[in-house]
Parts: sequence; C-alpha cells; structure tokens
Amino acid sequence: MITIGIVDDHQLFLKSLSLMLASFKNYDVTVEALNGKDLQEKMASGKDVPDIILIDVNMPVMNGVDTTAWLHANHPSVKLVALSMNDDDKTIIEMIKAGSCAYLLKDTHPNELEKALAEINLKGYYNADVSNINYRRLIMTDQKKETVTISDKEKQFIQLACSDMTYKQIASVMNLSERTIDGYRESLFQKLNVQSRVGLAMEAIRKGLATL
Repeated sequence: MITIGIVDDHQLFLKSLSLMLASFKNYDVTVEALNGKDLQEKMASGKDVPDIILIDVNMPVMNGVDTTAWLHANHPSVKLVALSMNDDDKTIIEMIKAGSCAYLLKDTHPNELEKALAEINLKGYYNADVSNINYRRLIMTDQKKETVTISDKEKQFIQLACSDMTYKQIASVMNLSERTIDGYRESLFQKLNVQSRVGLAMEAIRKGLATL
C-alpha cells in the first residue's frame, strides 16, 4: 500500500479527499492535519512518515510553502504535492522551490488525481503539461533519439523564468525586447514539450537546466 498524508485547513475538503483516496486501489491515508504545525505535532507523536503528502497552499498557522520547505528539509524521501485553487505562476513556483514535485488544482478530476499519484509514486514527480502531450509524439521522439539543444541565452531565460519575475522584468534583466523573450518562451515550450511557464519550470528543474 502507498501511504498518503493530507494537510488542509478545510475539514470538509480534507475528509472528502481522504474518502476519495481510500476508494483508489493501493492507497491508504495515514495522516490528516489541519496545517503545517498540526502535521509537525502528529509526526512528532510517532506516526509513520507517509510516502506522499498532499499539502494545501493557503493555510493558517503554517502555510503550504513553509510546510513543504520543512518537510523537504526534514523528510527528504517524502514526495510532496501542492494542492490549491490558485493557479498563478508565482504561487506554483514558490511551492516548487520549497520542494513540491507536483502542483494539482483542487478541482482536478478524480481520474487525473489517481493518475498523478501513480506517476508521482513511480517517477517521483508529475507534470501535467508533459503527461498531456500526445503519447505517439513522445514515442517517435524517443525512437529518433533527438537531443534538445539549449543555448546559453535560453538557459539564462529558463533560470529567470523559475523566479517570480514577470516576462517584462525578465526582458529588462536580459536587456532584450519583450518580443525576443516571447520567442525564447515559445521555442522552449516546444523543445521541452510543455504548455505553460509552470511546466517549463518543472521540466527545467527535473532536467537540471535550472537550480533553485
């Protein structure tokens, strides 16, 4: 069984999610907490550390970013998954920097959630951008053994894109026009098979193209 922990201050959502996960095969919810501090206290009481922990981003007492950072530092083997209703780039990148290996919206379909958890358990991460790419396209790319060439300027752009800077600010830092930055973005989306800035950040970090 794959053990799961859930940290969310909305008790109705927490209990509903717990029941949903219990309906999936091979999953067992072993820890439920209302915030990061509550989780720390429960884990200090001797509860076993789960394989995967789902963490709400916005919580009182100890929020998702701080909770994720604490878990990443103290329990590095645990796979941490951000949960939120908020899909803005800044929040997502903050959670990735703190140590989360996936970012899921709370309105994610149960089938998608089960698929995500399976990939997280198997691969250690889940990137919806990459997972939604046409499978045949990936197979063809693998068969051709294509290599992705990333220029120094593109690497600089990737590193800045993993921050909370706007694209306009990135253009200013790189001393380039916004149109050129748009070109870098679209080119890298194609090269890394992603569809968003978040997908770009996650793939770049996973492939070692950017550091946090």
